[in-house]
Amino acid sequence: MKTPAFSIMVVAGDAALARTVERLFPAGHVKVFRKASLNHVVEQFESQTFDVLLITSVAFKAGDIDGLELLEVVLAKSPATQILFLAAERDIKLAMRALKAGSYQYARLPIGDEELRLLIESAFSRRRELVPLIDDPKPRGASAEQVIGRSPQMQSVYNQIRLAAATDVPVLVTGETGTGKDLAAQEIHRSSGRCGGPFVPIHLGALPTELVASELFGHEKGAFTGASERRGQFELASGGTVFLDEISTVDEKVQVSLLRLIEHQKFSRLGGRQVLSTDIRLIAASNQDLAEAVKVGNFREDLYYRLNVFHIVMPPLRLRQGDTPLLIEHFLRRFNESFGKKIAGIAPECFALLEAYNWPGNVRELKNVIQRAVLVCEGEVLLPAHLPPRFRPDRPARRKLTFEIGVALEEVERELIVRTLSASSNNRKRTAEILGISRRALYNKLRKYGIT
Repeated sequence: MKTPAFSIMVVAGDAALARTVERLFPAGHVKVFRKASLNHVVEQFESQTFDVLLITSVAFKAGDIDGLELLEVVLAKSPATQILFLAAERDIKLAMRALKAGSYQYARLPIGDEELRLLIESAFSRRRELVPLIDDPKPRGASAEQVIGRSPQMQSVYNQIRLAAATDVPVLVTGETGTGKDLAAQEIHRSSGRCGGPFVPIHLGALPTELVASELFGHEKGAFTGASERRGQFELASGGTVFLDEISTVDEKVQVSLLRLIEHQKFSRLGGRQVLSTDIRLIAASNQDLAEAVKVGNFREDLYYRLNVFHIVMPPLRLRQGDTPLLIEHFLRRFNESFGKKIAGIAPECFALLEAYNWPGNVRELKNVIQRAVLVCEGEVLLPAHLPPRFRPDRPARRKLTFEIGVALEEVERELIVRTLSASSNNRKRTAEILGISRRALYNKLRKYGIT
């Protein structure tokens, strides 16, 4: 099946930007339209809609109509359209006003090809996320958390979640801390035939070892000093799903009891002789390598294979190309609402720091960073100063620039200069220092390649 093309309206004084956008994507992936100024853009939106509206600050000011009013009209007629604002250095204040009026994101000119492509792809992803909400504005369920991502790795996870939800077999979810294993478990439950029953998450690593069995299976009166009768979570969750997080932390006795529960859906309370039945779906999670734990004797092999009937691996954020901007936007909207803020967007230099970071704590760390930034921000745009100190090193984070074999050397040099200018906020002295050339040599190359 052919992927439907995205439509982009480029508003720029010359055709170079439109040609660049066309070149950045495979043939047939995007349809690019161009207007030299804003004068005829409103008429264009009367007859059709566009996925992305890309405007330069020069074109924004050149038309006979007020640019900010245009943005309001566009958003009223086509609320899913993503507006990207490319601002010359002298027009940064105008970019701030455009953000307040409804622009999705802005970037400084000059902008490198890779940065522009990522910016547009992020806008495509956000539009995909918005369309169902606009077509069906009914609020989602009570859960404020959901699995988010458009990367190939996450598309694979979504497919596995759908397959797991169609069955009742045990599921093992593994991955690094903060990758969203609990959210995957919730999504399996919501998409399954048990969605009308309870979803009971139990964080085993947070429970004292001596209380784990009682929490899961319950206990009879007198089972230990001062004990009264208590039903465990496996009883209370009958008809639903139990999610056992940090399964690697349970001791040998609990592992034996879990094995019996999985095989026969039967168990006994602590201190009791009566055999009880339950009807639950079991999902377990671990950030440890359970196969390795089996090898060293810390986890029962038979329980491992019972749990590992269907295995889902949650990818780390650093491997989910393109998902970071989508998650940033999601958390920004969420915490704007939570804290009653009206933060319109993120400054490019702040966005660059977030994208360059390795995210050892994965999605959970990103969520906490955006939550803190929104909380401390008193303006309308998130800046590097709103990020934790670890994001503001003495030396700027290195960025990667890759080229396919066969690209002309002059094209490589031009792109390297454009990207370095962008990274240094168009500071030419700093750009020359980073490139290891004199300022005169830099100016000669700027003239050679027509970089303004």
